[in-house]
Amino acid sequence: MMIDLLTDIFARVQQQLFEVVVQPLMFALGGASLLEDGFAATGWLLVGLLQIAVMLLLIAPLERWRPVQRIADRQAVRVDVAYTLLHRLGLVRVGLFFAVDPLWDALWGWLAVQGVSGFQLDALVAPLWPGVTDAALAGFLVYLVVFDLADYLLHRAQHQFNWWWALHALHHSQRDMTMWSDSRNHLLDMVIVDMLLVQLGHLIGVAPGQFVAVVACTQLVENLSHANLRLHFGALGNRLLVSPAFHRLHHSMGLGHESAGRGTLGGHNFGVLLPWWDQLFGTANFRTDPGPTGIRDQLSQEGARDYGRGFWAQQRLGLLRLIGRA
Repeated sequence: MMIDLLTDIFARVQQQLFEVVVQPLMFALGGASLLEDGFAATGWLLVGLLQIAVMLLLIAPLERWRPVQRIADRQAVRVDVAYTLLHRLGLVRVGLFFAVDPLWDALWGWLAVQGVSGFQLDALVAPLWPGVTDAALAGFLVYLVVFDLADYLLHRAQHQFNWWWALHALHHSQRDMTMWSDSRNHLLDMVIVDMLLVQLGHLIGVAPGQFVAVVACTQLVENLSHANLRLHFGALGNRLLVSPAFHRLHHSMGLGHESAGRGTLGGHNFGVLLPWWDQLFGTANFRTDPGPTGIRDQLSQEGARDYGRGFWAQQRLGLLRLIGRA
């Protein structure tokens, strides 16, 4: 089986990377008691390295082939590269582990003592579709759809609540959107979304390996959908999978995130992997001429709001927007 072969290869490489690089480093830093967590982190590190390789080898050539726009601000793109390395190589998850995970573990432990626990999603699906969850690929696809619905709802919430938009606006402030722009997020925004998705995985009983695979595939599609690439999948394909054209409209100034008029929250095309939810909930817009990306208040005639040039300036201004000071 191809999936079993790929899983076996990944596991062998993860073990080798852990034994040769991560484990000695953890011993040197006095982290011997965290070896199990270090092994899991090695898996995320390996996934991130593979994602970056795919981006450089496949998506970057596509951007050079059919770019939507000429990049005007190379520095802004370099900052997005830094965000991608920070997020995809597992540094955000390390922060989650030390800052938040112990609290959630304590909560789940307390709930278990009270007789409350999560449920196995595949056990619920099995009676409706006998045998579907026996195949690894079928089980993976079930979880992929469930997590994509969760991504849609979280993304829509980021555009509905003023406090959350204050953080998420950083993501939309990129005027030169590229494949690196997907990870351009405020750190607090990253932590909130990642934390909620991890807890969803715990709630529905997704296996760690399946969770990693779902996240990895979703993120690669996100890199493609953010790419500076003039590409759509046709009338039918655009309704089956989020394309660069579909998602670029979501980032379009005055169109993708102002569905109720100038200066309002809301928007279109919140789907991360599948545009099905946008079609189901009435937020889809299949226009193929979205216009420039960014936020209206960045324009000089609209006040020229500053979202920051460098990483730390962007993080600081995000917190100031959150408390109404920027």
